[in-house]
Amino acid sequence: MIEFKGVHYPKSVILHAVFFYLRYAVSYRDLEEILAERGIMVDHAPLNRWVVKFAPLIAVRAQSRKRPTTNSWRMDETYIKVKGRWTYLYRAVDRDGQTLDFMLSERRDFAVARCFFKRAIGSNGVPDRVVIDKSSANLADLQAVNTILQFTGGGRTVAIRQAKYLNNILEQDHRFIKRITGPMMGFKASHSAAATIAGIETAHMIREGQIPANGASAFKVFAALTA
Repeated sequence: MIEFKGVHYPKSVILHAVFFYLRYAVSYRDLEEILAERGIMVDHAPLNRWVVKFAPLIAVRAQSRKRPTTNSWRMDETYIKVKGRWTYLYRAVDRDGQTLDFMLSERRDFAVARCFFKRAIGSNGVPDRVVIDKSSANLADLQAVNTILQFTGGGRTVAIRQAKYLNNILEQDHRFIKRITGPMMGFKASHSAAATIAGIETAHMIREGQIPANGASAFKVFAALTA
């Protein structure tokens, strides 16, 4: 259970504020005004603290409770502005568009790609196939993964496809994330950017039906992840 001790607002208020910020294209000041219209007076600074504190905790629980994904992956990067500079958001989905994993990084190189694939495989298992773009770093890392699998996985390897058009489903998925981050007008710090992106990805997973809902609303699914 995620603890809400030490905050001066009811848990339901905090969860509604965090969910609506992560799910819809609003700024903190927009959200402050929306809450005020409902009689809840809270400054935009606490709203930011709530998102940074609770979004990554909820994201961890979402990863552990998501529905099974397929073994055919699509992997690519998009761009998010942090501290006035463009940073790389590594993302992977399966062939059905279900989110596998994501990672924000200031660099785009072999070491980062290796870290991302290690995370994705650790939480989703070894895929049968991965589709990537023409990135040499991503290709080199997958080839390294195959070298390891040849010695530890009984000879099984991952089929690698470099075809831009096959990643169209991921490109469309990028657009949803960018639409939500647009009104945020860039992030001021790397840790808050990573925390917020984790929450946005979680809200997106709920929207796509990756978290079992049993007929519950998206907000109730989100709130249930804190229990």
